[in-house]
Amino acid sequence: MSTRDGDVIVVGAGIIGCAVARELSRRGARIVILEARTVGAGATQASAGVLAPYIEAPGEGPLQAMAVRSLAMYDEFIADVSRDVGTSIEYRRCGTLEVAADRSGAARLLALGEWVRSMGVDAEWVPAVDVARLEPAMGETEGALLVPTHGYVRAAQLTAALLAAARRNGAVFHSQRRVENIAFDGDDVMVTAGDTSYRAGTLVIAAGSWSGPLGATAVKPVRGQLLQLRWTGPPIMRVLWSDSCYLVPWVDGTLLVGATVEDVGFDDRVTASGVQALLAAASALLPGVRDATFVEARVGLRPATPNGLPIIARSAEHPSVVYATGHYRNGILLAPLTAHLVADLVI
Repeated sequence: MSTRDGDVIVVGAGIIGCAVARELSRRGARIVILEARTVGAGATQASAGVLAPYIEAPGEGPLQAMAVRSLAMYDEFIADVSRDVGTSIEYRRCGTLEVAADRSGAARLLALGEWVRSMGVDAEWVPAVDVARLEPAMGETEGALLVPTHGYVRAAQLTAALLAAARRNGAVFHSQRRVENIAFDGDDVMVTAGDTSYRAGTLVIAAGSWSGPLGATAVKPVRGQLLQLRWTGPPIMRVLWSDSCYLVPWVDGTLLVGATVEDVGFDDRVTASGVQALLAAASALLPGVRDATFVEARVGLRPATPNGLPIIARSAEHPSVVYATGHYRNGILLAPLTAHLVADLVI
């Protein structure tokens, strides 16, 4: 039998692929990471890194359970990764303020707050008169729901740190290696990328929206556009959320505005209509956005599945293949849990 290049080949170096590679490598597996572009160049680079399970998954079910469990892992996850690589990662549990634009929105958020509290999590309804006290830059509202345990992480920083940690544990990273063929030889899997072939005992497909052509046929791309602004108004202390957008304040004064949801296939263009819609939604929530400096717009293709759940499982046809994809809007939030689940499957 030919010599293996590693124990596990991980296809994809977004947040999920890098988290999986780091966890497998720290458990002693020899890892080869293949990325068609560069690290974090897909949906990850267009993510605001929001960690808000009671907004993104506001109802009982498997996604909500996973999101809550993964958020509970985050403090230790960030501390461990930072220690691995000796660098800091911007990570703040600053809370979210989800805003009601009208009375029906207020009724929905009041009910949501009761449910969140029933789960043992702090959630406070903030009357309209008090919203301006918490966030002076905000416009008029019907009130807002404050969840103090929510927050965000800078996704690009975390992804780069995860890759660096994996490489310190011996993982080998190859960029600009698009997988063109997957074949099987006994218990081994062989992956061809460009003019090079790689052999391992296990293949983890964590290629996001590009996992579909590699066998995860349920996954399809959904475009999300994100804006980066330079904010000069009163400090924004929390992640702000409305029915039309969210705003994430970085400590350096950057303000992220996201995100569109567009079913347009593999079209990863930034569009004028997308930028216009996000600016209008952000201005309605935060009037001072009209005077902010426009820095850039980013776009990513999120990997969606029909039931809204990620695919974290062995292939039924080829047990040497493990899927870690389909996380849609929750790849950053679910990264630590996914890494542990996949490592448990593989090792």
